[in-house]
Amino acid sequence: MKKREKTGLSPVIATVLLISIVVAIGMIIFLWARGFVKEEGTKFGKNIKLSCEDVEFEASYQGEVLSIVNSGNVPIYRVKLKISSAGGFETKELTASNGWEDLGIKQGQTYTGSVTITGSPDKILIIPVLIGNSGSGQKIYTCEDRYGYEIDL
Repeated sequence: MKKREKTGLSPVIATVLLISIVVAIGMIIFLWARGFVKEEGTKFGKNIKLSCEDVEFEASYQGEVLSIVNSGNVPIYRVKLKISSAGGFETKELTASNGWEDLGIKQGQTYTGSVTITGSPDKILIIPVLIGNSGSGQKIYTCEDRYGYEIDL
């Protein structure tokens, strides 16, 4: 009886296959992990999150008229309003329809506009929104609630 010799892959082909499998798995892991890392913007050469500490403004709300004065050195691109009442809260962002400037309010400037709030709110928290630079262009960042200005109604 004649024995038949089994042939397998040559070592070169096996090595090439293993390397290509490892590279493919590495790329999959890299692209998956990249989704967890946020691209941070910068403002005045530092992380935009740290610029929220430097934002200084005062605000008042009377008779559906909101007035905001930027008394600091950081321009405010937009503001978000967090309107709290007994049943919860709602958020609004001031836009051009409210008379908000496209470039925001710079140092020393004032915004005055009509803002309609329905219901009977307890307080309004005005949260600054900043714009900074990132590797892919401009980045908009909403500051945390602790940097907001609270108005009791």
